[in-house]
Amino acid sequence: MLALNIPAAFLVVAVMVAEAATGKSVMLSLERRNDEGMELSRLRARDQLRHGRLLKEQINSTGIVDFPVQGTYNPYLVGLYYTRIQLGSPPQEFYVQIDTGSDVLWVGCEPCLGCPLTTNLNIELELYNPSESTTSSPISCSDSRCTMGFASSDSSCSISNGCIYDFHYGDGSGTSGYYVSDLLNLDIILGNSETTSSSAYVVFGCSRLETGDLTSTDRAIDGIFGFGQASLSVISQLSSQGITPQAFSHCLNGGGGGGGILVLGQVVDPNMVYTPIVPSQPHYNVNLQSISVDGKILSIDPSVFATTDDGGTIVDSGTTLAYLPQEAYNTFVQAITESVSQSVQPFTYKGNQCYITNSSVLEIFPPVALNFVGAVSMQLTPINYLLQEKSTTWCIGIQPVSGQGFTILGDIILQNKIVVYDLTHQKIGWMDYNCSSSVNVSTINGTYELINEGQTGNNNGIGHNNSARHKLIQNSSTLFLISLFVILTII
Repeated sequence: MLALNIPAAFLVVAVMVAEAATGKSVMLSLERRNDEGMELSRLRARDQLRHGRLLKEQINSTGIVDFPVQGTYNPYLVGLYYTRIQLGSPPQEFYVQIDTGSDVLWVGCEPCLGCPLTTNLNIELELYNPSESTTSSPISCSDSRCTMGFASSDSSCSISNGCIYDFHYGDGSGTSGYYVSDLLNLDIILGNSETTSSSAYVVFGCSRLETGDLTSTDRAIDGIFGFGQASLSVISQLSSQGITPQAFSHCLNGGGGGGGILVLGQVVDPNMVYTPIVPSQPHYNVNLQSISVDGKILSIDPSVFATTDDGGTIVDSGTTLAYLPQEAYNTFVQAITESVSQSVQPFTYKGNQCYITNSSVLEIFPPVALNFVGAVSMQLTPINYLLQEKSTTWCIGIQPVSGQGFTILGDIILQNKIVVYDLTHQKIGWMDYNCSSSVNVSTINGTYELINEGQTGNNNGIGHNNSARHKLIQNSSTLFLISLFVILTII
């Protein structure tokens, strides 16, 4: 990490800079898991089951919590973004999936029936033991933090007056347990690139039972980190206490070293475009109006994308692929195929539309645009809708949804884009971006530039190699003017 060097002669200025450079923002890096040789059908099956913390400062200075990013992303090698957190006293480390499609943070809890003890990922799995943490306490059903979760079905009451949960997924997988309160421990980067520790009590799930796919060692992790809008989500807990803004951002690196960044705060950039979040929905729904291929709007009835009880467009970082209603999917695939029919050899493989070509897909496949309310579009390159199966074989990575009208924008769409969830103003923004570059983050106490100074990928899994380095700089004009005034006064 590089420090911000401040001359000793201006000690007063240095103190002011150090104090002003402590914005209340939480940044978690993302980690990508890969399994080689997965077929498209298994990618689709894995995604189908997906559709169905309080960082309170106990010291006077906070900054951005940063974790190094490891791993390599390749959409055809089943991917999973996750990060490390520390819970309890003494702190215990857990790996949890980053999930914008659910609300609650939960981890496997000792004793647990069905919780995996090993994984094919290059990580060690742990079980949280409340009795081994001196700061852990169960949440009762009468606790206001429990009752707030009733409306979203995130919590309910046990016969013993405990606050419990029972989550189920599309293939019958699920998890159940009870809520506890314990310390969330995080290292925080300050404005001079030094780190400090902070902790706060957070309500999270203690899972005593896991079933179905969650028990498989093939993709096992310690739990799920939900970033929905409900009261028990991390972002809701933090913002309700005034600790962080009611906003978060992610940038999922789709190439090279993979990984990415998750920031509790709002990445700001003049090129960001926004569309409103559809109100009163359990997920991050947006209003998709049409799809364009090579600049031409496809003939799809807009009602196909309308938000209903069984339809709408959802932004979900926990989904690997992307999904369209059958009618929209058929029209989309036909348009892509017609556009490249003279340059490729189309064929169908296990129900998926594929193409053989010796040319670069970036040169022969057309650009695609998703057009949203607010006259804004999300631009897609061929990499955002094609998956490479072999050196010369590419298949459509957007899949059909039969029987329902959901459009789901998963990782293949979201990769290489900053996505901002501004919950205060109920809107979602995005822009194309190199996720290994620096980002400007707006926090409660100012705007900071988070700089990636270097990152290496690890094709064999994600370990503990802290090769990603970051530097934090405050971009506050007010701070500059104050500092200049002090310098002139000293002179």
